[in-house]
Amino acid sequence: MSASRRKPDRSSSPWPQFPIWGPAERTQLLETLQSGRWWYGPKVHRFEEAFARFQGARYGITVNTGSAGLEVALLASGIKAGDEVIIPPYTFVATATAVVCVNAVPVFADIRPDTLCLDPTDVQRKITRRTRAIIPVHLAGHVADMDRLNRIARKHGLFVLEDACHAWGSQWKGKGTGALGDAGVFSFQVSKNINSAEGGIILTDDEQLAQRCTSLIHCGRVAGGAWYQHERLGSNLRLTEFQAAILLAQLTRLERQTLRRQANAAILDEHLSQIPGLKVVPNDPRMDRRSYHLYVFRIESRRFGLSRDELVKALVGEGIPVSPGYPSPLYRLGLFESVGRRSPRLEPFAAAEADYANTSCPVCEQVCQDAIFLPHTALLAPARRMMQIVRAVRRAAGAQTT
Repeated sequence: MSASRRKPDRSSSPWPQFPIWGPAERTQLLETLQSGRWWYGPKVHRFEEAFARFQGARYGITVNTGSAGLEVALLASGIKAGDEVIIPPYTFVATATAVVCVNAVPVFADIRPDTLCLDPTDVQRKITRRTRAIIPVHLAGHVADMDRLNRIARKHGLFVLEDACHAWGSQWKGKGTGALGDAGVFSFQVSKNINSAEGGIILTDDEQLAQRCTSLIHCGRVAGGAWYQHERLGSNLRLTEFQAAILLAQLTRLERQTLRRQANAAILDEHLSQIPGLKVVPNDPRMDRRSYHLYVFRIESRRFGLSRDELVKALVGEGIPVSPGYPSPLYRLGLFESVGRRSPRLEPFAAAEADYANTSCPVCEQVCQDAIFLPHTALLAPARRMMQIVRAVRRAAGAQTT
């Protein structure tokens, strides 16, 4: 029977729901409730130490969101008004708005077509006398080329801040993300592989940078200072004990879940890569582990026979929880598109003087038209469910199933 006439093989069981929780979360939360220590105390600091150790960093500083973590790390690094920070345009908007919110200027460099991460060659082209930092994004858990990016940064004296908000557990040459540059930031927002509804953490090996970050999130207080002694302009960006309690429990299963996602992604890689018109995002041999916050694959519509949106619609119709990727490069969002031309949307920030009208990152623009996202939750399903996805893709292509 042809694929076009075969009935979809919908599974009677739903895809895994997230977040996953159990007795560990209940125990940690009840301990916190009954202790009366609800605010920025021992569980917060235990989690900071545990997560930093898990990623191979010396210091961890929790924050109330990953977005705030990016801002704090940039401020702590000494970024000043008008400084340029190179970022990729294929990422969540917070990577760019964090730069704007510290009064610096985002400069967009293109991504690589094989990794969907920042392209070091284009980064080199975008460096000017005003460049002070690079923010590589480990998109979907795939680690950016940190060897080349760190070499470029050392050559030009630039701060490297990893946006690791998709990369809890990813490793590069034996070391965890967030510990590969000068600092790294993770998010624990509700959609993330480890989450406490909201929250984040900054990792670094630099003790002085860690102290500055702690001061910035703790109202400008400093270690050893009096309670009402405020040494720098800071804010209240602290994590609560309840969030830390949940995260301590979630951390106990993160490695096991990561390995399961990785194994299921390997099944998809093997089979989807054999379908004409589909491209998977391959592993880099320098990556020891990959978090797979998303499983991303790309479609070449002419070869496949359907557009990206048609394939997404067909898969969703079979119960496969896919979605299109980011719909446009960040520089095409209304926030940036008319800056410097018609509408001063970024005033009073320094970025209001920039002009993104002529910004072009061709690889990113193409990926925005052809990428498909499968959420990390689906990769926690039994391995046999991966073949359900493969068969659905084959049917959509009109191929014979096996």
